[in-house]
Amino acid sequence: MTMNPDMPPSAAPMQSWRRSDTDRFLDKAFLWLTGAFGYGVIAVLLGIAVQVAKAAWPAIQQFGLGFLASQRWDPVQNIYGVLAQLYGTLVTAFIALLIAVPIGIGIALFLSEDFLPDKVKRPLVFMIELLAAVPSVVYGIWGVYVLIPFLNPVARWLNQTFGWIPLFSSAPAGPGIHAAGMILAIMILPIISAISRDALVAVPGSIRQASYGLGATRWETIFKVIIPAAFSGIVGGIMLALGRAMGETMAVTLVIGNSNRISSASIFDQGSTIASLLANQFAEAGGLQLSSLMYGALSLFFLTLIVNVIAEYIIRRFSIKY
Repeated sequence: MTMNPDMPPSAAPMQSWRRSDTDRFLDKAFLWLTGAFGYGVIAVLLGIAVQVAKAAWPAIQQFGLGFLASQRWDPVQNIYGVLAQLYGTLVTAFIALLIAVPIGIGIALFLSEDFLPDKVKRPLVFMIELLAAVPSVVYGIWGVYVLIPFLNPVARWLNQTFGWIPLFSSAPAGPGIHAAGMILAIMILPIISAISRDALVAVPGSIRQASYGLGATRWETIFKVIIPAAFSGIVGGIMLALGRAMGETMAVTLVIGNSNRISSASIFDQGSTIASLLANQFAEAGGLQLSSLMYGALSLFFLTLIVNVIAEYIIRRFSIKY
């Protein structure tokens, strides 16, 4: 910074400061560097998509869009389709969100509001966020030896009592879509709760005080003011969790049963996801089978892209600016 030497001392507070050439150069360099990083992420994303599409091209030529509508996966006759895997991916992710979203947002509200003293709240926040660091294979092994035996009596009761409902129509056989959905719910719970808590804490205190000043109760302020104000952050956390759920591999592979067909609409049936299919068959695949696996990966890539586009629309359409 430079100062005009002809300016009298009494006028120093009114002095007009000029930025040096070095400062302007550093600003421009920082702008270009961050812009390069941003475009670099786009370039990496496009590079991945192009490489996967290139590897999947033989299967795309062979099966076309019928690949997405067929559930036959037969390496012996080189006939492939991923309808069963798409179904398993969507259903397990939906079950996970159905369980984790209300619990995660409830945890975020409990930890962001003054329900607990800080000395109790901090360890709870740390423990919940620590769940996100547990390796997925550990979740999978825990699911095999703890979660599935725990769920089996409940699943049998649901089948015997509500078997007339298609969702519970088949007898549980241990591993299945319900177990995969439950394990995914546990895995994405810390993502939803941590990001939602950050969004809720970031709501300006002036908004809270204005709501109280207008006579709103605490719960009215939470549900009618704070949650709508933090809506975009909460939806962002849910979408990150959904991406994790649809792309999870090892934990799902261990508990879903890996059946490449849709037997019924029951969540107690064994199933498969695109990620678990890749994990099970990629190492031994070759030729058209490998290309079909890459076609499945490309389908998952575009599925997550569609989900994120929808999430962006929801955020822009319903978020509140403050």
